Amino acid sequence: MPAHAQDTNPDARAKPTKTTHVPKAGDEFRDCPSCPTMVVIPSGSFNMGSPKSEEGRGRNEGPVHQVNIAAFALGKNVVTQGQFAAFVKKTNYIAGNKCWTLLNGKFKENSGNWLTPGYPQNEKHPVTCVSWNDAQAYVKWLSLKTGKKYHLATEAEWEYASRGNTSTVSYWGNNPDEACGYADVADQTTQTQIEGATSWTVHNCSDGFAYTAPVGSFKANAFGLYDMLGNVWQWTEDSYHNSYIGAPADGSSWQGNGAEHVLRGGSWNNSPRDVRAAARNSNKPALEFSIFGFRVARMLP
Repeated sequence: MPAHAQDTNPDARAKPTKTTHVPKAGDEFRDCPSCPTMVVIPSGSFNMGSPKSEEGRGRNEGPVHQVNIAAFALGKNVVTQGQFAAFVKKTNYIAGNKCWTLLNGKFKENSGNWLTPGYPQNEKHPVTCVSWNDAQAYVKWLSLKTGKKYHLATEAEWEYASRGNTSTVSYWGNNPDEACGYADVADQTTQTQIEGATSWTVHNCSDGFAYTAPVGSFKANAFGLYDMLGNVWQWTEDSYHNSYIGAPADGSSWQGNGAEHVLRGGSWNNSPRDVRAAARNSNKPALEFSIFGFRVARMLP
């Protein structure tokens, strides 16, 4: 069974603060009672991408290049259904209702939305069936509400934070079958509980969840972040490019024509190939998928 977090409320420990001190790496804070808990990520540099020898590597994960990251804050968890509901209630925001959901082992465009993703959820689960546009609307609202500069993590910020000063395939190491202590992934539970999943390639372990898991259900990485791999793919700020040739070296977002934006982290239905720190995905900014969610970042101070 996964090592479950003690808090039933993912944001219970961090109190809203108006800090005047210089934030330190590992500090946690919230800017309002309904805001996500943020974790201060230290500055540093890392090698972004994957070597050609890495199992499961995609062609779009190279060339490996050094990136320098300034200190920033990142959501301790992905945004939950409850947090997104608070935004919708306050703003009367209307999200889409053409979410791609799973049916008989295959994803099809359906009439689902963030409240009806095709499987059971509650307010502690990651919000899914949200597009990049929906995620941008949420961070814009959060910025206006708090007076702070929230954004989706850049792709470089995301990978740096996911790795947590490791250079292994995933933040728990190189063995994909150890994933179930750290992440909600396609696994033996998936095969036994989801219709049509018996033919899927899965991790050789069981995490106890067929679909999404409540945020914070598994072990955190070295930076104190939960679900940086698995549970839901996470939208990032960047436009998609099919290689890192010409990518920024300062951790800033890499803009383009905006036809597609990058997602990171893999999800509850992904095999070891996609549950890696370097794995990349992309899709159109208006697309909703029952395996897509997001996590917020914030500039410091």
